[in-house]
Amino acid sequence: MAKIQAIRGMNDILPEQTPVWQFLEARVRDVLGVYGYQEIRMPVVEHTELFRRSIGEVTDIVEKEMYTFEDRNGDSLTLRPEGTAGCVRAAEEHGLLFNQTRRLWYTGPMFRHERPQKGRYRQFHQVGVECFGMDGPDIDAELLILTARLWRELGLMEHARLEINSIGTSEARAEYRQALVDYLGDFRSDLDPDSQRRLLTNPLRILDSKNPETQRILEKAPSLDDYLDDESREHFEQLTGMLDAAGVEYTINSRLVRGLDYYGRTVFEWVTDSLGAQGTICAGGRYDGLVEQLGGRPTAAVGFAMGMERLVLLLETLELVPATVNSDADVYVTALGDSAVAEAFRISETLRSALPGRTVVTHCGGGSFKSQMKKADRSGAEIAVVIGENEVREGVVGIKYLRRDAEQEQVARDDVGRQIAARLEG
Repeated sequence: MAKIQAIRGMNDILPEQTPVWQFLEARVRDVLGVYGYQEIRMPVVEHTELFRRSIGEVTDIVEKEMYTFEDRNGDSLTLRPEGTAGCVRAAEEHGLLFNQTRRLWYTGPMFRHERPQKGRYRQFHQVGVECFGMDGPDIDAELLILTARLWRELGLMEHARLEINSIGTSEARAEYRQALVDYLGDFRSDLDPDSQRRLLTNPLRILDSKNPETQRILEKAPSLDDYLDDESREHFEQLTGMLDAAGVEYTINSRLVRGLDYYGRTVFEWVTDSLGAQGTICAGGRYDGLVEQLGGRPTAAVGFAMGMERLVLLLETLELVPATVNSDADVYVTALGDSAVAEAFRISETLRSALPGRTVVTHCGGGSFKSQMKKADRSGAEIAVVIGENEVREGVVGIKYLRRDAEQEQVARDDVGRQIAARLEG
């Protein structure tokens, strides 16, 4: 009988890999915590209409990439392709938005049926941050400042650069959209196939094209900046002034747009060249009309999402993961003999109480002293606790150092917690 394998583009994260994920998730959680952001958790399945109304009928996501199915009641449901729409739905449904300001974040899997490639999968994980009820550029600036802090804490600041733009109001974009279509219409046959299709459905996305010939044509295309309304222009100037004051470096990219219909005014991307071809590791912007579009009262909103697979790959590629992250244990407790096994569990519990935050692994499965020491070494532990029949009778335990050249010691059983704590700290 053939073995069942994982679905293409939906990857297992193995025990050897999860410590890096936990390291990254902990840093993200810590940074968001010090800025006062609160976690929200939403379902991975939503009504399909939520994404059709928010993302837009003619986006690549809705047209080609969503995992949509009918449930037993005949309702059309979709595995979430992104998190913003679900967060807006949850916040509005539970009364979190009216006359309030909110700083929210979430993390979890998203699903898109696109071609799998390095750092991009059909099930992928994002951290999303969404802020509601604040219409000034100050909250836009805060999002970019906190993200810069995260890059510094991860050691990625030298490998990430910020590109920002303003895409103005929907009225300004409509005027620019027509000017762009009029210009590109003269070059229709020279555009790449995706851009030809987008010319009729979502022409601003042509600005994102990586096709060299299309980019050459775009060099003389109208600029969105020429169509910005005065209020959006002032908003953007205030934002760049705040970033300058905070020391956050950026590049204004007049061709930067976002692929989802709900964005307006500020848009941004953090990109890296350290994964080979240029890759986006965090992107977002303002979406002041989305809450109303989904049935709520008009509410200012801005947010971003960062791809966890890309960030994990970047940390591993640049060797920025601390060595301790890959260790499964700090202390490994071994036992030889029936009475020693029972004692090992008692000692292990004592150590877990005395060493908060440290990992204590108790050997199970028997085996010789040599085989247990091999497993202790492979665990990454600094210290192996050795317990045999003699140690049990004498009320002591052995301490064997696995990462430094030092003689094995014996300490009193009743003092083992304090003694090992001191050696780990030393």
